[in-house]
Amino acid sequence: MENVVLIIHLLLALGLIAVVLLQRSEGGGLGMGGGGGGGAISGRAAATALGKITWLLAIAFICTSITLTIMAAQKSAGSSVADRIGVPQTQDSGEAPAVPALGSDLLPPAEGDNAPLVPSAD
Repeated sequence: MENVVLIIHLLLALGLIAVVLLQRSEGGGLGMGGGGGGGAISGRAAATALGKITWLLAIAFICTSITLTIMAAQKSAGSSVADRIGVPQTQDSGEAPAVPALGSDLLPPAEGDNAPLVPSAD
């Protein structure tokens, strides 16, 4: 169901982009310009139809956005981010952590080894 709503959402987004790009530019900004004669062939009816389609697509887009948000919230209800990490929870039993047997992996190499760690100051 979520995939169906998501596909509809994407189609609405593409349709909304197309309808907005098809609309005639009014020129300028904030309502300036747009002039040009008035007569029977002014294109006002087409602009009104495109405006109505834009509003319809925008409302449908917002509805699918809200629907997807509700679906995602219901899907994640009862779980937290810490549950998704997959790190097992450790329980404190009061015991000390295990120590290496002789600490051989903590000591520097012996004198007979080939490569000394610290150069000698001769």
